[in-house]
Amino acid sequence: MTGFFARLGLATRVFLADVGHATALFVRLVMLAPFCLRRFALVRDHMHFLGNYSLALISVSGLFVGFVLALQGYNTLQRFGSASALGLLVALSLVRELGPVISALLFTGRAGTSLTAEIGLMKAGEQLSAMEMMAIDPVKRILAPRFWAGVLVMPILGAIFSAVGIIGGWLVGVVMIGVDAGSFWGQMREGVDVWADVGNGVIKTVVFGFTVSFIALRQGFEAQATPDGVARATTRTVVMASLTVLALDFVLTALMFKL
Repeated sequence: MTGFFARLGLATRVFLADVGHATALFVRLVMLAPFCLRRFALVRDHMHFLGNYSLALISVSGLFVGFVLALQGYNTLQRFGSASALGLLVALSLVRELGPVISALLFTGRAGTSLTAEIGLMKAGEQLSAMEMMAIDPVKRILAPRFWAGVLVMPILGAIFSAVGIIGGWLVGVVMIGVDAGSFWGQMREGVDVWADVGNGVIKTVVFGFTVSFIALRQGFEAQATPDGVARATTRTVVMASLTVLALDFVLTALMFKL
């Protein structure tokens, strides 16, 4: 029994220390926002790397999600004689939930793993240690620009995902199935509120940008300086970021819509 409590106490101590280190790193990255604004060229380059290289994946995924939403939504709405509300269904589904969540998950798989592997390999190659020997802060020079680039690019990718998904829904619903185009766009225009629906979706993407970028960078920064350690850190990034995004989506939805 004594050994059990000793192990429990050690595990609790390690967990609290890990939370403390993570919180300190997050606060420091947030406080480095003025430095990133002054050296915005660094952030811009990483925005190009994270956003532009994820654009094809986000666009194609959004298009096919719009296709599926239109097909499934039409089959459901047709039973109740409400096929004209297909545009509203597709738009609300994308801007409220699917756009922010799926784009964040895709961003995790494409850009988050890349960030973790890049930082982990820099640590394994002792590049971060060399920077510290030259009195260069790796958190300020390496992590902060990448962190803020991820935060800024995530809402843009979420908006592109939703926009392309709506176009995909229009192609299937109006062009292929034959839903009236006026009803499709009219119901969407009347039913989607800019602040309550689109604004909440943007808030979600910003929160997800903070979450995914921080988890990816921290896992790479704390990875063991070996190839196996970098591989494990990359796997942890996908698992932790994906589960955190889904959990935060539930919390944010409950707060926004007062469920």
